[in-house]
Amino acid sequence: MAAVDKPRDFHHPHTPYAVQIEFMNILYSAIEDGCVAILESPTGTGKSLSLLCGALTWLRNHQSKTIEEQLAESEGEDDEPEWVKAHAREEKRRRLLRERTELEQRLKRVREREKREKKAAEMAANVDRRKIRRVNVETTTENDDDEQWELDDYLSDDEDGGRPKPSNEGDGLSADVKELMTKLGMTIPGSKKEEEEEELPDQTKIYFCSRTHSQISQFINELRKIDLPPPLQTDIDEGLCSDVKQLSLGSRRNLCINPRVSKLSSTMAINERCLELQKSGTPDEKRCQFLPKHDDKIRPREFRDHALATIRDIEDLADLGTKMGICPYYASRAAIKPSEIVTLPYQLLLQSSAREALGISLKDHVVIIDEAHNLMDTISSIYSVTVTLPQLQRCNEQLDFYLTKYRNRLKGGNKVYVMQTHRLLRSLTLTLENLSKQQKEREVPSGDILAHHGVDQINFNKLQKYLTESKLARKLEGYLLSQQEEEQKSKVQSRRGNGRVLDTSTNPTSPDAVPLLTHIQSFLTALTNPSSEGKIFCSVTDSKEWCLKYMLLDPAHHFRTIVNEARAVILAGGTMQPMEDYTTHLFPYLPPDKIRTLSCGHVIPSENLLASPLVKRPSGGDFDFTFSCRNDPSMIDDLGMSIANLCNFIPHGVVCFFPSYSYLDLVVERWQKKTKDGVPTVWERLGAKKCIFRESNEKSGVEEILRDYKIAIDTGKGGLLLGVVGGKMSEGINFNDNLGRGVIMVGLPFPNPNSPEWKAKKEHVESMAYDTYPLRKLSTSGEPGIVDEVARKAYAKAAAQAFYENACMRAVNQSVGRAIRHINDYAVIVLIDRRYATNRIQAKLPGWIKSSMIPVNSGGVKQPGMSEGRVVDVVSRCAKFFRGRK
Repeated sequence: MAAVDKPRDFHHPHTPYAVQIEFMNILYSAIEDGCVAILESPTGTGKSLSLLCGALTWLRNHQSKTIEEQLAESEGEDDEPEWVKAHAREEKRRRLLRERTELEQRLKRVREREKREKKAAEMAANVDRRKIRRVNVETTTENDDDEQWELDDYLSDDEDGGRPKPSNEGDGLSADVKELMTKLGMTIPGSKKEEEEEELPDQTKIYFCSRTHSQISQFINELRKIDLPPPLQTDIDEGLCSDVKQLSLGSRRNLCINPRVSKLSSTMAINERCLELQKSGTPDEKRCQFLPKHDDKIRPREFRDHALATIRDIEDLADLGTKMGICPYYASRAAIKPSEIVTLPYQLLLQSSAREALGISLKDHVVIIDEAHNLMDTISSIYSVTVTLPQLQRCNEQLDFYLTKYRNRLKGGNKVYVMQTHRLLRSLTLTLENLSKQQKEREVPSGDILAHHGVDQINFNKLQKYLTESKLARKLEGYLLSQQEEEQKSKVQSRRGNGRVLDTSTNPTSPDAVPLLTHIQSFLTALTNPSSEGKIFCSVTDSKEWCLKYMLLDPAHHFRTIVNEARAVILAGGTMQPMEDYTTHLFPYLPPDKIRTLSCGHVIPSENLLASPLVKRPSGGDFDFTFSCRNDPSMIDDLGMSIANLCNFIPHGVVCFFPSYSYLDLVVERWQKKTKDGVPTVWERLGAKKCIFRESNEKSGVEEILRDYKIAIDTGKGGLLLGVVGGKMSEGINFNDNLGRGVIMVGLPFPNPNSPEWKAKKEHVESMAYDTYPLRKLSTSGEPGIVDEVARKAYAKAAAQAFYENACMRAVNQSVGRAIRHINDYAVIVLIDRRYATNRIQAKLPGWIKSSMIPVNSGGVKQPGMSEGRVVDVVSRCAKFFRGRK
């Protein structure tokens, strides 16, 4: 009889569901085989624990296997006596154990010390805690001489476009970075200096990313529940322990403990201020006091040991830095190599510049991206940038004012590149001013932007390097701020200077603000990208300002570096359908055998979910919320009456999602319209069934709405919450139990196909599909045949349409998945639109919803269990579903 493979022990803290075991096995094999995996596991199925247990079990098995392979390596020649080989193996075993136990023993002592400190703190609550000296915020304008804002010499005839580098800078690191790395006890690449303590090896690790720090904190709480065996089992206690070495990474905004810096309002302003406090030549009293002294190697190592000794989230790490008086943003880097799992927001992982700043190498490590349903949009957002006409005009005015003071002092490279920057800014401004006069949103060829003032002759790469190295943006902003402060002190509204006046009263420069030139520089960087990756548009912002927007169209290029470096990449989410977008548009270069996909079913019993399309209007005809039909007043009235009928039989809380804020406003306005004969309005009829709550487009108020909604449900009144797909209610908020016994989706939230951005996206997808159309063979010889051009164009158009529909359905899936949150939960999902009854749309729903979908009779012979898609059919099924439930 064939041997049966022993099931893997994933060290799950609970008895795992069958779908969790399937999920963990697929995850494990994908990592082992070095693949990309796209995994969907509905919320409520224990996805986080499945990710952790599957990945960490592989990691510990991999560590054990590596150790065993090292121990099994032969020591000495084959003809040597067995006792010599045995002695060599034992010596090697002890050496490996010693290398692996030194850090573990230190971490064990840290844990014991922290336990003692915690116990002492609990026994003496009135003990004074150590306080970090707070330094008053100092202005940087003490020097009345304007020389501090003058640019340092820059040699334009240098081949690299900048000042000559000292011989020791061949590694690409600046002097400031090297000085900081030395302070933190980190090894400088290429340096021959030997450290007193041998550098820790780069442990094979898991990089776990999610969208927000709050989601990562939830993940860390799950990590604390897992008990893993040590990577090497021994007969005696040699210091090895099973605790996972975890590290949280974040930005300066999350980890800065310097009050002079952390109080600034923007992330970029915090970054800029932090770098200023580290500059060479800055007096000690003005430097950041939380960076260790040059000869202090003890505190960074102590911080590393404390950071790894226990599982900490980002707030814990910041508190640790405050307690130890050391910058956690920089000190945490020394803990990256010996860690086993590193958690961070995926925005920091997706940007190559952020990875370099944090000292992250993905080589042969495992990358897990949770909540990956928005991954492609996030990549596009990170690498897209917008500059408005007022920003360009303001930056032009600032540079003019700066040149009034310093024009005659500029020489060499400074003169060349500052004047190039000036010409480029004027060209961008003139281009956008001319485009705005046409009052039309449109795509803008890059050649049109570079058509003025000889801008097409500028070497963009050299100019970019100059702007980065010269810190022109910071000098410019600093000078303007100093002038502004002088004007405020003297209570003068304008300053005379060589015939040039800058009015700072209307648009003052803020010390917290990101330098305008820095922001515009990111747009200039985008202009250097290949035209196949993105497009430039002239459009109008929400604040009605004309702008130039670079939009990334192809996210595959920027994500490919991560895929190429990592051992395996795992994309996981509660709603990953439709998955073909990832395989087609994010991993088009990978062969099929390198991609694994899984869509798990739900853990709830089938009788706990009812999903049904609502197709027929009460007054006759179909519910059709396409753009051309959705404003029909009678259909909007039918919608309201249908929702009111559903609220008669759906208890407690009902969440209803609309395609957009503008359409929700239009519907509510119609429902509230008074009738001439005094008949109750649709809004009044809805209000008689449940308390109505409405999501607002305002940034605030979400917590208050949810609080009042919950109170209405808890007090037995019931609640109807009107939300928007893609809004604040459709993602990240759980409507579990009585908060969401019903989810209603009104229409399909298709993006505007006529917007310049979506026209460009569809054209890009169509072009890619056209180029990759599979050639038909005319014979068995293998020679390609004549391309059927009609079929090829149809194939390309179908690909663009599928991409467009997938964007819509991904948003729908994310919204309707808000209701079922655990194994005992139950709810109904009603999809109101005739298109939800089609196989094409239903195929793009998650499998766990499709399996509970009531089929609709489309005009043929009605089969048992089919619905007519009428309100009365759906209402009767809802009544039956909730009958007998508490």
